[in-house]
Order: sequence, then C-alpha cells, then structure tokens
Amino acid sequence: MYRVGDYVYFENSSSNPYLIRRIEELNKTPSGNVEAKVVCFYRRRDISNSLIVLADKHAKEMEEELETPSILDLTEKQRHQLKHREIFLSRQYESLPATHIRGKCGVSLLNETESVACYLEKEDGFFYSLVYDPSQKTLLADKGEIRVGSRYQADITDMLNEGESDARDQSKMEVKVWDPDNPLNDRQIDQFLVVARFV
Repeated sequence: MYRVGDYVYFENSSSNPYLIRRIEELNKTPSGNVEAKVVCFYRRRDISNSLIVLADKHAKEMEEELETPSILDLTEKQRHQLKHREIFLSRQYESLPATHIRGKCGVSLLNETESVACYLEKEDGFFYSLVYDPSQKTLLADKGEIRVGSRYQADITDMLNEGESDARDQSKMEVKVWDPDNPLNDRQIDQFLVVARFV
C-alpha cells in the first residue's frame, strides 16, 4: 500500500536503476488506472560531471565544518557506496503510472549531527543535501540547513549552585521585554499582536 509522502522506486527501463520519487498525489484516471504525481530525485549518474565536482566540493566543505571528520574513518568501498546513496532533490514534478512502482525506499535530508556511516546501514536508504534544477542545470544547497559547531551554537554557562551569586555584568545581558505579570488584559495583548504582525 502506497500513500502520499512515501518515497518509492519507479521502473522506467529494465537496464537502468530505479528512479527515486516522492508521491505527492495519487489520482484515478478516467480509464480506471491510478496515476502518481511525484517529486523527482536524481542520482549522481543523472547529472553532469561538472555538477558532480561541485557536489563533491560541497560535501568536503561540510565535512571540514564538522568537528569529527567521520568520512575519513570509512573504507574506500564504504565511500564508494556512500556516493551511490547520495541523491539530489529537484522541484520537478511528473506523473507516472502507479503500476510502475517497484517498492518503498527511504530518503532523508543529510543530518550533520549523525555519522555518515548511518546512511550505509539503512537498506534502501538515501540522503540528499543539494537541490538540482534540471532546466537550469544548477545545483544549490537546500534552504534551512542547520549548522553545527562552536561557531554556530551558543555557549551555555554552568548552572549556579544553590545560594551562589551570578558574577556576570547584568548590564551586558539581555533586556527583559516580557513580564507575564504585566497589567495588560487579554484584549490588549491580542491588539498588540495584531499590530506587531503588520510591522
């Protein structure tokens, strides 16, 4: 049983690897067949060599940003397998007959906090970090990436012991902008929020 949101294999040729797609809609055609509107993912073999070089450069930069370079711990065979597990999201949709679905697979956005080896452990598991535009022949980082490392996260100080005073300069700290014990009633708060949305 396949549902909207499932990542699936589609067969388009017996000599090529299965296509990887995400189901966006399932529709019944007038002839009674089921058609799937899908988002396309592309394998490395589907994009040009110049874009593969760009993808490898992006992967290397991401690896250098991480504090533990886990890809260096992989064997040559595992690195080769990892390249076959990387796919590229696109914003391209197509409609395919549901009879060409050959099974489910898993696709996830590359998580910088996990070891890359975990993507090799999942059978039928793939990952992506870049978006491919087949019409423009471009490869871009997907928006919303979360960066990990001391340059991107706040340093949290240790919790004070009971009775210990805070020696930090309070004038350099944040300014309190909300007090739950304020004199405003719910109506005034709602009015403020409505006005704040338009600013």
